[in-house]
Amino acid sequence: MIPNWLPSGKRAAVCFTIDDIHPGKSTDAYEAGGDLDGGALGFVRWLLERHPQLHVTLFTTADWREISPVPTFNLLARVPYLREKIYLTEILPVGTMRLSKHARFVDYLKTLPRTEIALHGLHHIHTGLRVTVEFQHDQSVEQCKGMLEEMMAIFDEAGLNYTRGMNPPGWDVPENLAKAMVECGLIFVSSARDIHTPISAGSVTNMSGLKNVALIYPQFIQNNNLVHFTSNFQATTPIERAIGIIECGGLLAIKGHIVKSALGHIALDGIDALYCNYLDLLFNQLTQRYGESLWWTTMGEIAGRLIKHKQ
Repeated sequence: MIPNWLPSGKRAAVCFTIDDIHPGKSTDAYEAGGDLDGGALGFVRWLLERHPQLHVTLFTTADWREISPVPTFNLLARVPYLREKIYLTEILPVGTMRLSKHARFVDYLKTLPRTEIALHGLHHIHTGLRVTVEFQHDQSVEQCKGMLEEMMAIFDEAGLNYTRGMNPPGWDVPENLAKAMVECGLIFVSSARDIHTPISAGSVTNMSGLKNVALIYPQFIQNNNLVHFTSNFQATTPIERAIGIIECGGLLAIKGHIVKSALGHIALDGIDALYCNYLDLLFNQLTQRYGESLWWTTMGEIAGRLIKHKQ
């Protein structure tokens, strides 16, 4: 555990992050924020208004091209060599969801209070069976660096400020991507999700993404140049898990996905009225139980603090 990672007077921290933000509307394949207050982001605003201590990080994709999260070209998916070289599902044309082409969406994101924007890939797609895992081991450092530079250029072009961190689509962060992130000046990565491993001070991850990294604390990786965060709580998790993390002085990292249903594929942590009601209850209980001793923050704020103190 990184010593003194919490501010003085705080016993634990709470972060809330949401993946897959892009301008998709309900008139598209699925809604991912594009309906603004009339869609999933309206639920996010509702939570922010009800809980003035709450912050949120929206992991946003620069130019979303994914339609289906799983292969739909089933015959091609059975051909071992060929399937790794082609997209196994229909995808959106380049530029369809480019942030700079959706000014109303970008302007709306700017109106959300206590909201941090972070990176969630360039297109959120890859060839082969693992459709959503955009960064894989077949990409060089230079290729990864080029993709990172392109996505940041799109954010700049759209006039959307963002923190220097990323949740890689599909959780995977290959070594070449981690190196490229450091070269591009990024300071944090959230690339592990584990909602099952029992909570203790020494618990490490053993689910999605990076294995054997700290489950409930921020951790330096990549020669102490990147801060890593693990998502350790979601809608299907008992509240007792949140209490356990806080009692250990950890970071309660709550995950959501902005898309509830993608062509029938249901996200258990998809942002809808039911999940937000659950989170509303959770936030109320935490506030009543712990009061001012909790640090309600963002991954970007924690990483910035840690990098500054390291220097």
